[in-house]
Amino acid sequence: MGKIIAIANQKGGVGKTTTSVNLAASLGVLDKKVLLIDADPQANASSGLGIDVDSVETGSYQLLEHTASAEACIIPTNAPNVEIIPAHIDLVAIEIELVDKDEREYMLKKAITNLKSSYDFILIDCAPSLGLLTLNALTAADSVIIPIQCEYFALEGLGKLLNTIKSVQKIHNAELDIEGMLLTMFDSRLRLSNQVVEEVQKHFSDMVFDTIIQRNVKLGEAPSYGESIINYDVGSKGASNYLSLAREIIKKNDA
Repeated sequence: MGKIIAIANQKGGVGKTTTSVNLAASLGVLDKKVLLIDADPQANASSGLGIDVDSVETGSYQLLEHTASAEACIIPTNAPNVEIIPAHIDLVAIEIELVDKDEREYMLKKAITNLKSSYDFILIDCAPSLGLLTLNALTAADSVIIPIQCEYFALEGLGKLLNTIKSVQKIHNAELDIEGMLLTMFDSRLRLSNQVVEEVQKHFSDMVFDTIIQRNVKLGEAPSYGESIINYDVGSKGASNYLSLAREIIKKNDA
């Protein structure tokens, strides 16, 4: 039975999509079957895996609307063992359209429950907000990865996200767990980066992944070629970091 992991933080630019794409690709090369669900209207996870988002006819919008089955929305990617339910800019309308529907927070959960047996991991790339799209992802997920960038405002808004997770646990999904907090954009030369790492590890200890994602030029370049870091430059520090994260998650879930 597969595990559904949401990758969420309402702050933009913290590495959610970079993590979604490259963790999916890393799990794939480690022989895990992976489905990535792009639940962000910006559709960067889709384009980051070589999908032409303008040509998407069935994707996460239709999935949440229940106008297409999950199976009909899945397409292959250029990453081994990784498939995707892509997004399109029309996803931006979904929060308005779902707002007066019954059980609106459960639309994604209902749509993908039957997929769990077909994959080792289902990753959901969340939008940078705590709106209905992210609530759907957290309600559908077994656990959540929280990327935290090693910068000055790193912990700003984290309390709000943790309160949202507690609220989802209480009302919609009692089984939701925190898979881990992932420190991203780390630059060992900067004292501030090191301070943020110390602060997060001190406050959240066991909840923080051992793997830290270092700032890496190749990670920034790869999406412009529609490739994961594994396809783009497997010898890079970014690839090494994400393969390490994938191994840590596999080990944790096989234990």
